[in-house]
Amino acid sequence: MLSVRPADPMAIEEAAARLARGELVAFPTETVYGLGADASSGPAVAAIYRVKGRPADHPLIVHVADAAQAQWWGELGAQGLALAQAFWPGPLTLIVRRSAQAPGFACGGEPTVGLRCPAHPVALALLRAFARLGGHGVAAPSANRFGRVSPTRAAHVAADLAAHAAGALGLVLDGGPCEVGLESTIVDLSRGAPVLMRPGGVAADRIERVLGCPLLPRDAQAPRASGTLAAHYAPRTPVELVDGDALAARLAELAGQGRRAAAWCRHRPDAPGSAHWEQAEDDPALFARDLYDGLRRLDALGLDRILVERLPAGAAWDAVRDRLERAAATFAGSA
Repeated sequence: MLSVRPADPMAIEEAAARLARGELVAFPTETVYGLGADASSGPAVAAIYRVKGRPADHPLIVHVADAAQAQWWGELGAQGLALAQAFWPGPLTLIVRRSAQAPGFACGGEPTVGLRCPAHPVALALLRAFARLGGHGVAAPSANRFGRVSPTRAAHVAADLAAHAAGALGLVLDGGPCEVGLESTIVDLSRGAPVLMRPGGVAADRIERVLGCPLLPRDAQAPRASGTLAAHYAPRTPVELVDGDALAARLAELAGQGRRAAAWCRHRPDAPGSAHWEQAEDDPALFARDLYDGLRRLDALGLDRILVERLPAGAAWDAVRDRLERAAATFAGSA
């Protein structure tokens, strides 16, 4: 049976012991809740893929207690160390060449490994407790079924994974809602020039200021990385991105087809009475924090469409825009 427990010191120690025994544990980070396993254990990592329903060639991120532990997995180099000093603990994942001693169970067949030190007291306490038991790091993707909306509350984890957890996942540490609410920024440092693989909790311009050079866009030669599939982060209800001045017409069109829709936008549209409206945040950080929770709320209404107002231009919105575009891509072309 899946147990959800407040993340007090005793529960954290129990979670570390479970990890050391090869079990899975779900825990909070500042980004989203993670589904954790001993990254050095093949069977434990395989259980992550099984419980999530995740393709075996899709790499996981290894969470570490600090930069020193990260060096066991791969050489960070001058750029990686500079970024770790500036942004760890924090929502930044660094992809580096895997060391000879580091196992590749969590790497999806890549010669690289993604590393992150999370900025959440529960996550850090768990990683340190696991290190005291001899652990080198915790592989942890988001604690939800693959391709679906990421969890930002312990209740989301239980709702998504309880039916798939038997024999593998027994404990969810409840640390409250996630502060950032979106996954980490991923930067590839494995090929010389740094590459932005995924926008996230650390803005690209802040990273570029530390490095003193621009981040290159992801290309076909880039290693596979977590959360970079074209279609991802999707609720079960189809999502459409619509310009603000076209929302009312689209809602009316759907109503004329007998379809019920929700509009998630900054200002209430002049729409049919059957439409559900939810106000969107004007601030990108607040929108990011509420994004996955909001998609889950709207999904639970059981409507036919979720219409989301297209976001303003500007780099501050890049991470939220990325997630919404991937969520909408899952249903692209649906009538």
